[in-house]
Amino acid sequence: MFADLYGHPVGEGTMGAATQEMAEAVRPANAQGKAPLRAAEPVVHFDESGLRVTGQLQWQHSASTARLTSYAVHAQQGSAAIDAIGILPTLSGRAVHDHWQAYCKYPDLAHSLCHAHHLRELAFIEERSQQGWAAEMAKLLVEIKVAVDAARSGQRQLHEAKRVEFATRYDRVIVEGLHANPPPVVAAEQPKKRGRVKQSPPKNLLDRLEAHKREVLAFMDDVHVPFDNNQAERDIRMVKLYQKISGGFRPQEGAERFGEIRRSISTARKNRQRVLEGLKQALSGSPFVPSFLSAHAASPG
Repeated sequence: MFADLYGHPVGEGTMGAATQEMAEAVRPANAQGKAPLRAAEPVVHFDESGLRVTGQLQWQHSASTARLTSYAVHAQQGSAAIDAIGILPTLSGRAVHDHWQAYCKYPDLAHSLCHAHHLRELAFIEERSQQGWAAEMAKLLVEIKVAVDAARSGQRQLHEAKRVEFATRYDRVIVEGLHANPPPVVAAEQPKKRGRVKQSPPKNLLDRLEAHKREVLAFMDDVHVPFDNNQAERDIRMVKLYQKISGGFRPQEGAERFGEIRRSISTARKNRQRVLEGLKQALSGSPFVPSFLSAHAASPG
Protein backbone atom coordinates (compact mmCIF):
# COMPACT_ATOMS: atom_id res chain seq x y z
CA MET A 1 0.00 0.00 0.00
CA PHE A 2 2.81 2.42 0.88
CA ALA A 3 4.65 1.55 -2.32
CA ASP A 4 1.55 2.21 -4.47
CA LEU A 5 0.41 5.39 -2.72
CA TYR A 6 3.74 7.04 -1.98
CA GLY A 7 6.27 5.27 -4.20
CA HIS A 8 8.24 4.22 -1.13
CA PRO A 9 8.01 0.60 0.08
CA VAL A 10 8.38 -0.20 3.75
CA GLY A 11 11.59 -1.99 4.64
CA GLU A 12 11.62 -5.46 6.16
CA GLY A 13 13.32 -4.14 9.29
CA THR A 14 10.55 -1.61 9.81
CA MET A 15 7.88 -4.28 9.38
CA GLY A 16 9.70 -6.58 11.76
CA ALA A 17 9.86 -3.89 14.43
CA ALA A 18 6.20 -3.00 13.90
CA THR A 19 4.98 -6.58 14.24
CA GLN A 20 7.13 -7.08 17.33
CA GLU A 21 5.64 -3.97 18.95
CA MET A 22 2.09 -5.00 18.07
CA ALA A 23 2.55 -8.59 19.25
CA GLU A 24 3.88 -7.37 22.60
CA ALA A 25 0.99 -4.91 22.88
CA VAL A 26 -1.74 -7.54 22.42
CA ARG A 27 -0.06 -10.44 24.24
CA PRO A 28 -1.39 -9.61 27.75
CA ALA A 29 -4.97 -9.36 26.47
CA ASN A 30 -4.58 -12.58 24.48
CA ALA A 31 -3.35 -14.40 27.58
CA GLN A 32 -6.63 -13.65 29.34
CA GLY A 33 -8.54 -15.78 26.84
CA LYS A 34 -6.77 -19.07 27.57
CA ALA A 35 -8.38 -19.83 30.93
CA PRO A 36 -11.97 -19.22 29.74
CA LEU A 37 -11.38 -21.45 26.71
CA ARG A 38 -10.21 -24.20 29.00
CA ALA A 39 -12.68 -23.77 31.84
CA ALA A 40 -15.72 -21.71 30.85
CA GLU A 41 -16.64 -22.27 27.20
CA PRO A 42 -19.16 -25.15 26.71
CA VAL A 43 -17.88 -26.06 23.23
CA VAL A 44 -14.36 -25.45 21.84
CA HIS A 45 -13.23 -26.17 18.28
CA PHE A 46 -9.73 -27.49 17.55
CA ASP A 47 -7.68 -27.67 14.36
CA GLU A 48 -4.08 -27.55 13.19
CA SER A 49 -2.21 -26.65 10.00
CA GLY A 50 1.35 -27.14 8.80
CA LEU A 51 3.54 -24.03 8.71
CA ARG A 52 7.06 -23.58 7.39
CA VAL A 53 9.25 -21.89 10.01
CA THR A 54 13.00 -21.40 9.50
CA GLY A 55 12.75 -23.85 6.61
CA GLN A 56 11.25 -26.61 8.79
CA LEU A 57 7.70 -27.90 9.04
CA GLN A 58 6.00 -26.80 12.25
CA TRP A 59 2.34 -26.66 13.24
CA GLN A 60 -0.05 -23.84 14.00
CA HIS A 61 -2.64 -25.14 16.48
CA SER A 62 -5.93 -23.36 17.05
CA ALA A 63 -8.58 -23.49 19.76
CA SER A 64 -11.62 -21.30 19.19
CA THR A 65 -15.25 -20.51 19.79
CA ALA A 66 -17.69 -18.04 18.27
CA ARG A 67 -16.21 -15.32 20.48
CA LEU A 68 -12.59 -16.34 21.21
CA THR A 69 -9.57 -17.45 19.16
CA SER A 70 -6.28 -18.88 20.35
CA TYR A 71 -3.21 -19.87 18.29
CA ALA A 72 0.03 -21.58 19.22
CA VAL A 73 3.01 -22.57 17.08
CA HIS A 74 4.74 -25.82 17.99
CA ALA A 75 7.39 -27.98 16.36
CA GLN A 76 5.21 -31.08 16.82
CA GLN A 77 1.73 -32.01 15.71
CA GLY A 78 0.72 -34.65 18.25
CA SER A 79 -0.13 -34.93 21.92
CA ALA A 80 3.22 -33.44 23.02
CA ALA A 81 2.18 -30.16 21.40
CA ILE A 82 -1.37 -30.39 22.78
CA ASP A 83 -0.03 -30.94 26.30
CA ALA A 84 2.40 -28.03 25.97
CA ILE A 85 -0.33 -25.65 24.73
CA GLY A 86 -2.43 -26.67 27.73
CA ILE A 87 -6.02 -26.05 26.61
CA LEU A 88 -7.39 -29.43 25.52
CA PRO A 89 -5.94 -31.68 28.27
CA THR A 90 -7.95 -29.95 31.04
CA LEU A 91 -10.92 -28.81 28.98
CA SER A 92 -14.18 -28.60 30.92
CA GLY A 93 -16.39 -28.21 27.83
CA ARG A 94 -16.75 -30.35 24.72
CA ALA A 95 -13.95 -30.62 22.15
CA VAL A 96 -15.03 -30.51 18.51
CA HIS A 97 -12.48 -31.79 15.99
CA ASP A 98 -11.94 -33.85 12.85
CA HIS A 99 -11.17 -37.17 14.61
CA TRP A 100 -7.41 -36.70 14.45
CA GLN A 101 -6.01 -39.41 16.71
CA ALA A 102 -3.99 -37.04 18.89
CA TYR A 103 -7.24 -35.43 20.09
CA CYS A 104 -8.69 -38.83 20.93
CA LYS A 105 -5.89 -39.56 23.43
CA TYR A 106 -7.92 -37.70 26.04
CA PRO A 107 -10.78 -40.18 26.64
CA ASP A 108 -12.02 -38.50 29.82
CA LEU A 109 -13.08 -35.41 27.87
CA ALA A 110 -16.35 -34.96 25.96
CA HIS A 111 -15.72 -35.08 22.22
CA SER A 112 -17.74 -34.36 19.09
CA LEU A 113 -16.68 -35.22 15.55
CA CYS A 114 -16.90 -33.08 12.43
CA HIS A 115 -19.53 -34.36 10.00
CA ALA A 116 -18.28 -32.23 7.12
CA HIS A 117 -15.31 -34.62 7.10
CA HIS A 118 -17.59 -37.67 7.40
CA LEU A 119 -19.77 -36.54 4.51
CA ARG A 120 -16.72 -36.10 2.28
CA GLU A 121 -15.46 -39.59 3.19
CA LEU A 122 -18.89 -41.13 2.61
CA ALA A 123 -19.24 -39.41 -0.77
CA PHE A 124 -15.81 -40.74 -1.78
CA ILE A 125 -16.70 -44.29 -0.72
CA GLU A 126 -20.07 -44.20 -2.46
CA GLU A 127 -18.48 -42.90 -5.67
CA ARG A 128 -15.42 -45.17 -5.73
CA SER A 129 -16.78 -48.35 -4.16
CA GLN A 130 -20.47 -48.13 -5.10
CA GLN A 131 -21.51 -49.11 -1.57
CA GLY A 132 -25.10 -48.16 -0.78
CA TRP A 133 -24.59 -47.97 2.98
CA ALA A 134 -22.34 -44.91 2.53
CA ALA A 135 -25.06 -42.93 0.77
CA GLU A 136 -27.58 -44.12 3.35
CA MET A 137 -25.35 -42.97 6.23
CA ALA A 138 -24.79 -39.57 4.63
CA LYS A 139 -28.52 -39.16 4.12
CA LEU A 140 -29.18 -40.14 7.75
CA LEU A 141 -26.65 -37.65 9.15
CA VAL A 142 -28.16 -34.82 7.11
CA GLU A 143 -31.67 -35.86 8.18
CA ILE A 144 -30.62 -35.75 11.83
CA LYS A 145 -29.09 -32.30 11.27
CA VAL A 146 -32.35 -30.98 9.82
CA ALA A 147 -34.30 -32.33 12.81
CA VAL A 148 -31.79 -30.90 15.30
CA ASP A 149 -31.82 -27.49 13.58
CA ALA A 150 -35.61 -27.43 13.83
CA ALA A 151 -35.47 -28.31 17.53
CA ARG A 152 -32.77 -25.70 18.14
CA SER A 153 -34.87 -22.98 16.51
CA GLY A 154 -37.61 -23.80 19.03
CA GLN A 155 -35.04 -23.68 21.85
CA ARG A 156 -35.55 -27.27 22.81
CA GLN A 157 -33.77 -30.63 22.59
CA LEU A 158 -34.63 -33.31 20.06
CA HIS A 159 -37.39 -35.57 21.39
CA GLU A 160 -36.16 -38.77 23.06
CA ALA A 161 -38.23 -41.02 20.79
CA LYS A 162 -36.73 -39.38 17.73
CA ARG A 163 -33.20 -39.80 19.07
CA VAL A 164 -33.85 -43.51 19.68
CA GLU A 165 -35.19 -43.88 16.14
CA PHE A 166 -32.15 -42.18 14.62
CA ALA A 167 -29.73 -44.19 16.76
CA THR A 168 -31.41 -47.44 15.73
CA ARG A 169 -31.15 -46.54 12.06
CA TYR A 170 -27.51 -45.57 12.59
CA ASP A 171 -26.75 -49.01 14.05
CA ARG A 172 -28.56 -50.69 11.17
CA VAL A 173 -26.47 -48.85 8.57
CA ILE A 174 -23.27 -49.78 10.41
CA VAL A 175 -24.25 -53.45 10.42
CA GLU A 176 -25.02 -53.27 6.70
CA GLY A 177 -21.67 -51.65 6.01
CA LEU A 178 -19.71 -54.14 8.10
CA HIS A 179 -21.45 -57.00 6.31
CA ALA A 180 -20.26 -55.55 2.99
CA ASN A 181 -16.73 -54.97 4.37
CA PRO A 182 -15.60 -57.95 6.44
CA PRO A 183 -12.21 -57.85 8.18
CA PRO A 184 -9.25 -58.67 5.93
CA VAL A 185 -8.26 -62.33 5.95
CA VAL A 186 -4.65 -63.03 6.83
CA ALA A 187 -3.34 -66.37 5.62
CA ALA A 188 -1.92 -68.57 8.38
CA GLU A 189 1.30 -69.17 6.44
CA GLN A 190 2.00 -65.44 6.09
CA PRO A 191 4.56 -64.05 8.58
CA LYS A 192 3.02 -61.78 11.20
CA LYS A 193 3.75 -58.07 10.83
CA ARG A 194 3.86 -55.47 13.51
CA GLY A 195 0.98 -53.00 13.73
CA ARG A 196 -2.56 -53.20 12.46
CA VAL A 197 -3.55 -55.19 9.40
CA LYS A 198 -4.16 -52.85 6.47
CA GLN A 199 -7.87 -52.33 5.78
CA SER A 200 -9.89 -50.65 3.06
CA PRO A 201 -11.08 -47.02 3.49
CA PRO A 202 -14.73 -48.17 3.90
CA LYS A 203 -13.77 -50.59 6.69
CA ASN A 204 -11.63 -47.97 8.43
CA LEU A 205 -14.47 -45.46 8.42
CA LEU A 206 -17.00 -48.03 9.59
CA ASP A 207 -14.77 -49.00 12.52
CA ARG A 208 -14.51 -45.35 13.57
CA LEU A 209 -18.23 -44.73 13.22
CA GLU A 210 -19.01 -47.83 15.27
CA ALA A 211 -16.40 -47.30 17.99
CA HIS A 212 -17.18 -43.58 18.41
CA LYS A 213 -20.95 -43.62 18.04
CA ARG A 214 -21.42 -41.40 21.10
CA GLU A 215 -19.06 -38.75 19.71
CA VAL A 216 -20.57 -39.01 16.22
CA LEU A 217 -24.12 -38.45 17.49
CA ALA A 218 -23.22 -35.90 20.18
CA PHE A 219 -24.83 -33.14 18.10
CA MET A 220 -28.10 -35.10 18.19
CA ASP A 221 -28.13 -35.51 21.98
CA ASP A 222 -27.28 -31.87 22.69
CA VAL A 223 -28.47 -29.16 20.29
CA HIS A 224 -25.70 -26.84 21.52
CA VAL A 225 -23.12 -29.13 19.88
CA PRO A 226 -22.43 -28.14 16.25
CA PHE A 227 -22.73 -30.47 13.28
CA ASP A 228 -19.27 -29.64 11.93
CA ASN A 229 -15.95 -28.06 12.80
CA ASN A 230 -16.32 -25.11 10.45
CA GLN A 231 -15.54 -22.64 13.23
CA ALA A 232 -12.01 -24.01 13.51
CA GLU A 233 -11.67 -24.25 9.73
CA ARG A 234 -12.48 -20.54 9.40
CA ASP A 235 -10.11 -19.58 12.19
CA ILE A 236 -7.16 -21.50 10.74
CA ARG A 237 -7.78 -20.31 7.16
CA MET A 238 -5.63 -17.18 7.42
CA VAL A 239 -2.68 -19.28 8.51
CA LYS A 240 -3.08 -21.44 5.41
CA LEU A 241 -3.43 -18.33 3.24
CA TYR A 242 -0.26 -16.82 4.66
CA GLN A 243 1.58 -20.09 4.06
CA LYS A 244 0.35 -20.21 0.46
CA ILE A 245 1.38 -16.62 -0.31
CA SER A 246 4.66 -16.23 1.57
CA GLY A 247 5.83 -19.81 1.90
CA GLY A 248 6.41 -19.48 5.64
CA PHE A 249 8.38 -17.57 8.24
CA ARG A 250 12.14 -17.14 8.34
CA PRO A 251 12.49 -16.40 12.08
CA GLN A 252 10.67 -18.37 14.77
CA GLU A 253 9.69 -15.09 16.40
CA GLY A 254 7.87 -14.06 13.23
CA ALA A 255 5.54 -17.06 13.40
CA GLU A 256 4.82 -16.43 17.07
CA ARG A 257 4.14 -12.72 16.49
CA PHE A 258 1.85 -13.55 13.59
CA GLY A 259 -0.17 -15.83 15.88
CA GLU A 260 -0.49 -13.18 18.59
CA ILE A 261 -1.67 -10.49 16.16
CA ARG A 262 -4.06 -12.78 14.28
CA ARG A 263 -5.47 -14.00 17.58
CA SER A 264 -6.21 -10.42 18.64
CA ILE A 265 -7.76 -9.48 15.28
CA SER A 266 -9.92 -12.61 15.15
CA THR A 267 -11.23 -12.15 18.70
CA ALA A 268 -11.97 -8.48 18.04
CA ARG A 269 -13.95 -9.26 14.90
CA LYS A 270 -15.93 -11.97 16.66
CA ASN A 271 -16.94 -9.38 19.23
CA ARG A 272 -17.94 -6.84 16.57
CA GLN A 273 -14.98 -4.53 17.10
CA ARG A 274 -13.34 -2.44 14.40
CA VAL A 275 -9.94 -3.99 13.77
CA LEU A 276 -7.98 -0.81 13.08
CA GLU A 277 -9.43 0.83 16.16
CA GLY A 278 -8.51 -2.21 18.23
CA LEU A 279 -4.92 -2.19 16.95
CA LYS A 280 -4.62 1.53 17.69
CA GLN A 281 -5.87 0.95 21.22
CA ALA A 282 -3.36 -1.86 21.67
CA LEU A 283 -0.46 0.41 20.70
CA SER A 284 -1.71 3.04 23.12
CA GLY A 285 -1.60 0.51 25.96
CA SER A 286 -5.29 -0.47 26.09
CA PRO A 287 -5.72 -3.63 23.97
CA PHE A 288 -9.27 -4.84 23.42
CA VAL A 289 -10.50 -7.36 25.98
CA PRO A 290 -14.03 -8.75 25.57
CA SER A 291 -16.25 -7.77 28.49
CA PHE A 292 -17.01 -11.40 29.38
CA LEU A 293 -13.27 -12.03 29.88
CA SER A 294 -13.10 -9.23 32.41
CA ALA A 295 -16.09 -10.74 34.22
CA HIS A 296 -14.44 -14.17 34.18
CA ALA A 297 -11.20 -12.77 35.59
CA ALA A 298 -13.10 -11.04 38.37
CA SER A 299 -15.13 -14.12 39.37
CA PRO A 300 -13.91 -16.26 42.30
CA GLY A 301 -11.67 -19.17 41.26
